[in-house]
Amino acid sequence: MTRAKRIHRQIHRISGQTYLWLAMLIFGASSAVTRKLTEIGVQYLIGNRNPISLCNVLFVGNLCALILLILIYGRQWNKANLKQLSRKDWVSLTAVAILSGALAPGLIFQALALTRVNNVILVGRLEPPLTLALSVWLLKERVNIWEFIGAIAAFVGVILTIILQPPTETMINMAGFSLGIGELLAAAASVAIAASTIISKKHLSQIPLGIYSIFRTALGTVIFFFIALVLYGKDHFADVLSPFLWQWMFLYGGLIVVVGQSFWVKGLKTSTVSTASLISSFGPIVGIIAAYLILGEAPTRPQYIGGSLILVGIFLSQVGTRRQTASSKVNSTPAKQQVETGMGFKGI
Repeated sequence: MTRAKRIHRQIHRISGQTYLWLAMLIFGASSAVTRKLTEIGVQYLIGNRNPISLCNVLFVGNLCALILLILIYGRQWNKANLKQLSRKDWVSLTAVAILSGALAPGLIFQALALTRVNNVILVGRLEPPLTLALSVWLLKERVNIWEFIGAIAAFVGVILTIILQPPTETMINMAGFSLGIGELLAAAASVAIAASTIISKKHLSQIPLGIYSIFRTALGTVIFFFIALVLYGKDHFADVLSPFLWQWMFLYGGLIVVVGQSFWVKGLKTSTVSTASLISSFGPIVGIIAAYLILGEAPTRPQYIGGSLILVGIFLSQVGTRRQTASSKVNSTPAKQQVETGMGFKGI
């Protein structure tokens, strides 16, 4: 290999890692940005209603993201690609859209309304150990001892984060413990995302990204809209056509959803699985720092305790991931896309 080729390859590797880091900064800040937008809306009430309510953020933000996704990936919706999809593929796509496009975001947004952003971020780390357990159980995947111990440590950290919370009005008694409703909703969202990830890994790994993203966003948005109408009434989206809301949502959907996802996919093309996994593991740290800088929300004692164990679990999992990658020398695109499951909330 000539020196010029080595330099060219090194440039591509650095470029890929840069894209991944930029995507991680965007994804990590998404929860704090979402909460901040609702606080901005409080300053511009319309008839005593917040035009940037969490439901409006999710619904209109996804509509804006859908428009941008269609502009970017619309060409993939052609007859050749659509004919390759079986009925089983469409059923799996629908299940993923319901779980990760409607149910999980709705639960996360409701959790953000009831508890601190840092709690949502840390409890969201329940998703990777659940996905790992389901992969071993349903997909018969093998994991090494480092990944197993790391998953256990992260799981215990999440549980401690939930049960050590100080008493608040939004708590319920369950099995002798006072548990925060917001934390439980965030945990339920993690279960939904883990189930969605397993379906995607088993049935949708070969589906074009554009078809997957557009279908999930579109169907998930429609389902969420009707669920919100049933739960909250027809007046819940009274301000959905507010220009003030849409100008913020085009920025939100374009930056958080489209730019973040595009950077992540771009970075995956020229990075290894272990590199992508390592960068994604910084999601909780970025999220907590963003919550402090954007919202002034400092970590509490339960968050320090649970978060420390979660970080230990992430470190051990990274050791296992690097050992497994070094032994297999596999660098396939589906494997790299599976890393996305460890990033938590990504603004959609």
